[in-house]
Amino acid sequence: MSRILIVEDSLRVAAFLEKGLRANGYTPTIVDNGNDAIATALSDQFDLMILDLGLPTMDGLTVLDALRGQGIAIAIIILSARHEVNDKVAGFERGADDYLTKPFRFEELLMRIRVRLRDARKIQAELSTAAYLVDFRGIELDLRSRDVRVDGQAVKLSAREFILAETFLRHPGQILSREQLLDHVWGYDYDPGSNIVDVYVGYLRKKLGHHLIETVRGMGYRLKYE
Repeated sequence: MSRILIVEDSLRVAAFLEKGLRANGYTPTIVDNGNDAIATALSDQFDLMILDLGLPTMDGLTVLDALRGQGIAIAIIILSARHEVNDKVAGFERGADDYLTKPFRFEELLMRIRVRLRDARKIQAELSTAAYLVDFRGIELDLRSRDVRVDGQAVKLSAREFILAETFLRHPGQILSREQLLDHVWGYDYDPGSNIVDVYVGYLRKKLGHHLIETVRGMGYRLKYE
């Protein structure tokens, strides 16, 4: 039975989430502020976190920074009234796995929870049976520790950047469309009009090398093989 940490300061929303999750076979725990969110996540074992951004004592993005900075790899879904694209990009950049805006339908949240938990189980299975290092042209990704090195120098990638980098490194020379990258990296149908793929490719170019990922006009992106 999967354990879910709900970080929400609205008693009404928290109670609604708790009731719905219990009805679907999950074990929820509720905290209502950022400090308790960090302490609880560090002291106990959870499979997923639902995180509000507008929290007392500490903003949700700061909670993200603290958890990812201490190597906590729990799947995190932001559930927030902040709906601007820059808010979503900031959430993903700081290490969120998904972002859903309020008001929301519980059925959609439940679907996203299932996707994230499924992906987490898949990653664990892959790590237990496959090589955990991905190495290409001086770029090395450690799938266990999430460490990244470029020509021997440590580089810090967010959770989403890491998945995108792994996708490119596993398909050198192959043209990957924006739709393919959205589906593989973000895990669900994202707004096709969004430029989030282009934004994250830009992040990777800055951190891994501008020359490595080329734009194929009208088709997508490709990691240069030679």
